[in-house]
Amino acid sequence: MIEDRFGRVHDYLRLSLTDNCNLRCFYCMPEENYAFAPHARLMQPAEIDHLARVFVDQGVRKIRLTGGEPLVRKDAPAIIRALAELPVQLACTTNGIRVDEMISDIEAAGFAGINVSLDTLQAGKFFKITRRDLFHRVRNNISLLLERGIRTKINVVVMKGLNDDEINDFIALTREWPVEVRFIEFMPFSGNRWTSNQVFTYREILEAVNAEYETNPLPAEPNETARRFSIPGHQGNFSVISTMTAPFCAGCNRIRLTADGKLKNCLFSKSETDLLSALRRGEDVLLLIMENIRAKARELGGQMTGNFENLDARSIENRSMINIGG
Repeated sequence: MIEDRFGRVHDYLRLSLTDNCNLRCFYCMPEENYAFAPHARLMQPAEIDHLARVFVDQGVRKIRLTGGEPLVRKDAPAIIRALAELPVQLACTTNGIRVDEMISDIEAAGFAGINVSLDTLQAGKFFKITRRDLFHRVRNNISLLLERGIRTKINVVVMKGLNDDEINDFIALTREWPVEVRFIEFMPFSGNRWTSNQVFTYREILEAVNAEYETNPLPAEPNETARRFSIPGHQGNFSVISTMTAPFCAGCNRIRLTADGKLKNCLFSKSETDLLSALRRGEDVLLLIMENIRAKARELGGQMTGNFENLDARSIENRSMINIGG
C-alpha cells in the first residue's frame, strides 16, 4: 500500500507515454517549436511494464495513460496490450485524433473509459486554440467511441473570454449522447501565461448551466475530483473540476509518472523522483516511490494557498502541462 503522511492511500497511477503531441494547444505547450524528449530518454515498453507492475504490487488499481498525446507513440499498441494484462482498470486521456486508427487496439484492451480533450465546438476556435485544423476528425472520433459503446468523457478547459460562452453548447451534447462533459478550471503551468482573470470558476460554470437547465447533484464517488450533475431528460451528465476555487486534495489518491520516468506526487509538486535512472542502474525503485509519496504536501504541491486571485503564476516551480502528463 502506498500511503502518505496524511493517511491518503494512492491507488491511481497516471502514466505519461510521451511529451509529444500532434496539437499545439497554447495552455499546454508553451511554443510551436517545442523540443520533445528524444526517444532514448523516454521509458521503454519493458520499463513501463516493470514500473507499472511495481505500482500494482503496492495496491494501484487504476492506470490512466496520458501524454502529450499518448496515441502518437509508435509503440503505443504494444504498451497498451501489456498493461491490459494487469489486474487494473485501464483508462486513457487523448485529444482524439488517432482514435479511428487505433480503435481495434482500444477495444481489445477493454479500456474502462476514454477522456477526449475538446475545448470548443467551433472549428475556427479549435484552430485558434490548437493551431491545427483537425476539429472534424476529433468530433467524428468521439462519435466513433460512443458508437462502439466505449465510456466517453469530454474534457473542456474553460477560459474566460475564450470559450465560456460555449458551456451550454457542450451541455446540449449530453441530451442525445451518453457522455460526461467535464468542465475544468484553467490552471497555471510553466509557460502557459496563466492569469487569475482567465479563470472561469466552478460557481460561474454552474450559474451558466442553471440559467438554462435544471441540474441535480450526483453522489460523489470515492476520491472524486469532479463534482457531477445530471439534467432531467439527458442521457449524459456533466461535472466540474474546481482545482483553483475548491481543491479536492483531501481525498487525493493520484500518482503521476512522467514520460521520462520522473515520479510526481502532485500535479503541482516542484520536486520529482527519477525512477527511470534508478531502474536502469538496477536499483530497487520501491523505496524511492515510498519516500516520494511520504513527502507529499497536504494540498496543491505546497505551492498554492489562499485566494487564487492573488496567485503569481511566475512563483510556481513546475513543468509545462505537456511535460507532466496531466
